[in-house]
Amino acid sequence: MRAIILAAGKGTRMGDLTHSTPKPLVKVNGKPIIERQIECLREKGIKEIIIIIGYLKEKFYYLKDKYGVQFIHNDKFDEFNNIYSMYLARKYLEETYVIEGDVFINNNFIDEKIEESTYFSIKKNSFSNEWIVISDEYENVIDIEIRDGKTEYILGGISYLNKIDGRFVSEKIEDEINTNRNFNNLYWDNVVIKNLKNLKLKVRHLKEYDSFEIDTARELEELEKHLDERDNNE
Repeated sequence: MRAIILAAGKGTRMGDLTHSTPKPLVKVNGKPIIERQIECLREKGIKEIIIIIGYLKEKFYYLKDKYGVQFIHNDKFDEFNNIYSMYLARKYLEETYVIEGDVFINNNFIDEKIEESTYFSIKKNSFSNEWIVISDEYENVIDIEIRDGKTEYILGGISYLNKIDGRFVSEKIEDEINTNRNFNNLYWDNVVIKNLKNLKLKVRHLKEYDSFEIDTARELEELEKHLDERDNNE
């Protein structure tokens, strides 16, 4: 079992915070988001960690000495969405966690015994243009809708692909890169949506405050406020 962390993007919605610091290295409670991710993975025995880097890539290099991680360089990080990062890492997708670099893991829910391909989903109360996970009574993912909404479970930026589905997704990502002239507008999850009927994909609904996906400086501020309130109440 291994993990891939997608950390190549510029994080422009964070404003000044990411002018000289990649978003995964922005600190929450004094620690970079990505270091918290790495430590959660290592706590569960997952030590093969591959980080896809691009924007300000040299800022990440210290992680190799500190944690023994590996890097894949995405030199086209400003041309394409994260499907290209996944294309570069396609041979590593079997039995693999895929984690977006802006997800702060508050409570360590990483499951080292997981067997089924899974999307980890978080509840969001008000949102626009998010990826909503539709599942049946057995927690099988039957659809993913991209739309506005209130109080629904959305993609949480963390997923797991088992051996069979990882191989299949790898092949389909490669197909998109080689045949779709507009692949630059795609996220890797678009490939999953397109091929849902060929995947056995589960959803796990995370508890409130298990994780936070940080897209803006305001969301970072709200997260730190919540963590401060929690610490003061303990």
